[in-house]
Amino acid sequence: MNAASRPGGPLDDVSKAIIEQLQQDGRRSYAAIGKAVGLSEAAVRQRVQRLTDTGVMQVVAVTDPLELGFARQAMIGIRIRGPLEGIADIISGFDEVDYVVITAGTFDLLVEAVCESDEHLLDLVSTKIRTIEGVEGTETFMYLKLKKQTYSWGVR
Repeated sequence: MNAASRPGGPLDDVSKAIIEQLQQDGRRSYAAIGKAVGLSEAAVRQRVQRLTDTGVMQVVAVTDPLELGFARQAMIGIRIRGPLEGIADIISGFDEVDYVVITAGTFDLLVEAVCESDEHLLDLVSTKIRTIEGVEGTETFMYLKLKKQTYSWGVR
């Protein structure tokens, strides 16, 4: 969502500062955030609620899939014939999929999957993704080791 289409218009510096505080620590108290950005606890609570209600941000717990029993993560590149949106919507509905992006280049979609086993990943690719009308091919990139994953890119 770009600034022009965002409900309420572009973010002001205080809202951006609140987002940066929560990117550093999603459990930071409203009181601590308020002290850092110069607002009351109630004002911060109201702004955070507005930011989440409008879809500008969400506060979530990020987990390590391996620690939760998911032995296989992979990025799947998908080549599509025809319209992309419908296929992206179908794949977005799969429980194993946590990331779908429409791209330009060799692949039309990049899809991140978290699976319980190699067999589970094989089933996802072979019987779910490749059977969708319009999917022309896939290439699976198995994750061997996750070196960096961050959500603290700040705001501009």
